[in-house]
Amino acid sequence: MKNDGQFADSALNELSSLLKRPHLFLTITELLGWDEQVYLPPGGAEHRAEQLSALAEAAHAAVSDPRIGEQLAALESPEAFEKLTAPGRAIIRCARRDYDRATKLPAEFVREKAAQTSRAYHAWAAAREKSDFASYAPMLEKNIELVRREAAHLGHGGTGAEAYDYMIDQHDPGMNAAVTEKLFGELKAGLAPLVRRITESPVKARPDLLRGFPVEKQHAFLRDVTERIGFDYNHGRIDISIHPFCSGTGDDIRMTTRYDENNPLDSLFSAIHEAGHGIYEQGLTAGVRHTALGQAAGMGVHESQSRLWENQVARSRGFWRWFEPRFRAAFPEQMRAISPDEFYLAVNAVQPTLIRVDADEVTYNLHIILRFELEKKLFSGELAIADLPRAWNAASRELLGLEPQNDREGVLQDVHWSAASFGYFPSYCIGNMVAAQLWYSALAERPALEDDFARGDFSWMLKWLREKIHSQGKQHDTLELVRHATGGELSPKWLLRYLEERYAPLYLK
Repeated sequence: MKNDGQFADSALNELSSLLKRPHLFLTITELLGWDEQVYLPPGGAEHRAEQLSALAEAAHAAVSDPRIGEQLAALESPEAFEKLTAPGRAIIRCARRDYDRATKLPAEFVREKAAQTSRAYHAWAAAREKSDFASYAPMLEKNIELVRREAAHLGHGGTGAEAYDYMIDQHDPGMNAAVTEKLFGELKAGLAPLVRRITESPVKARPDLLRGFPVEKQHAFLRDVTERIGFDYNHGRIDISIHPFCSGTGDDIRMTTRYDENNPLDSLFSAIHEAGHGIYEQGLTAGVRHTALGQAAGMGVHESQSRLWENQVARSRGFWRWFEPRFRAAFPEQMRAISPDEFYLAVNAVQPTLIRVDADEVTYNLHIILRFELEKKLFSGELAIADLPRAWNAASRELLGLEPQNDREGVLQDVHWSAASFGYFPSYCIGNMVAAQLWYSALAERPALEDDFARGDFSWMLKWLREKIHSQGKQHDTLELVRHATGGELSPKWLLRYLEERYAPLYLK
């Protein structure tokens, strides 16, 4: 099958053409969403909500075009379907999923949800600034109600658990709460002892030694790093936002990070993380990005790409054998009194924190488990929204040994619920598991991989990911893609092995 959007089967070619219009609307929506969080003036918030609402309605009309349904019906006939290749069948399967979702969701509902989530974002930002959950609670309640209604429209609304399974599957096709809970249970059982051993160790990292790093030089350094590992700035850019994120497609990727003169590693690793997302999008097959062949497999897989570059690669010894001399050259005064061992320990600092995006990779997964368990209770009705701050604080105390002093550093710290992105958080932890499993598969093929990094060469790693993950598009669901890429079932054992091998030598001497 060709990769230029032209297919041998005329009906499949017609379907491909029809799918381009909704895809273009999606890319415009993402661009407006990026602008909303980066450059939009405060007074433009309500107008932006109206813009996004109108655009959502137009996109909904495009994706529910009856001609798409007609082409799908023709291609799904036994005679036609039998003649198609596996990639062609994947296009149809995913297009059917999107078409059914669009045609079962009333246009009025789509318009209402788009406007609501835009308003909810600004309500969250204001509530977070004031550390005032009560002012945001009605928005959160409305978002949950919208998700329940959406699931019901699509036949998944019998119970709250069904609605939550629906949301998890939206982000990670093939996954549900039961599968996630099993994986998280195994991970939690193995992770808790390791966290305890490290936090009780007399060895302590000192990232606080890194102070006075000019923002403009941080920006120049992180741009060099992200470009070196494979991000194409001819088709992307990086800006500043409250919460680092990445959006867009391979032709136009928009990333953000945030800067602190006394925490240069935050901006650096945030940028590497978002660049991992961008590199994935840039590696998806051009010309068919409006079909399953050129789209990401799911958010867990997307997170695996960002976390692998951020953690397995960028916290490795090999990576810093290349980049540490350059970091010292960029910041000679700031780094003069810091030894190589102190610096590498700071890069791999382990210290429980209340804030997820500031968490080290050892304790990070506990933050996700916390959110997953709360989301399940919200959707089952076991937990009322008014009681969420109290439940959050109790879970934080149990899992992290820390209790928030206010809503800003607790229940209001994340943006996701303002966008009604329930079921999204598990993707982060799934992504960590997939990243570790991919890492060991890559090492099995190229044991001296870190020697490449030490020479500043990340091309083999990038090429391997292009072949195993990027080129596959959305032909497989999350669990199938892991089997396809690694030859084994998704398991937390690889993440536990990686964390033990990376951190035990540093902290458990």
